[in-house]
Amino acid sequence: MKSMILAAGYGKRLAPLTENIPKPLLEVGTQSLIKRNINYLVDNGFSEIIINVSYLGEKITNHVKAEFPNLDILFSIEDEPLGTGGGILHALPIIGDEPFLLMNSDIFHEINIKNLPKDVKAAHLIGVPNPSHNINGDFTLNDSLVEVKDEKNELTWSGISVINPIIFYQAGFTSKNFNIWDTVLPSYIKEGTITGQKSSDLWIDVGTPERLKIANTVYNDQN
Repeated sequence: MKSMILAAGYGKRLAPLTENIPKPLLEVGTQSLIKRNINYLVDNGFSEIIINVSYLGEKITNHVKAEFPNLDILFSIEDEPLGTGGGILHALPIIGDEPFLLMNSDIFHEINIKNLPKDVKAAHLIGVPNPSHNINGDFTLNDSLVEVKDEKNELTWSGISVINPIIFYQAGFTSKNFNIWDTVLPSYIKEGTITGQKSSDLWIDVGTPERLKIANTVYNDQN
């Protein structure tokens, strides 16, 4: 199974740290976030890796090539960030037709990805207990089916999923820049073709300077 790391965003919530450093190159401990996630993918058997880049993208590609000279990592280059959905759509010629693992570059985690389903109708999402910055959550599981309630949901999307590219081939998009959660997934959730699971493993969304500090504190406590 191929894997794709989303690494094209501006990282505006992490400013001023991201004025000259792209978010995926921010460090937890002594390693960049993207290096950690690439190592995690490789350690779990994912050898075909795609990374989309845009904002300060050359810094990311140079860093990855220097850190992983023996890995055949492909880059999907965007002239401007296209969002989580637009980035996938742009990379489809590289991704191909088979389900693939999707992972955000800005998460510090130990989520078990070894036994994820490889054959999904639309998508399979990994959820985590709601953190303080997203107390209303993103979705709820009804057995293994993903549902979205109008009020509070039980789980927050971890940023790790298995995606079937067919959901992009089947849809028509009015813009090249869009978010997968808002634009692509809702209709499939209503159809009952998106499954999910809960993980209680370590997970931190490193989306703000404060949460980057938390990730480093957790790392230091572990070591």
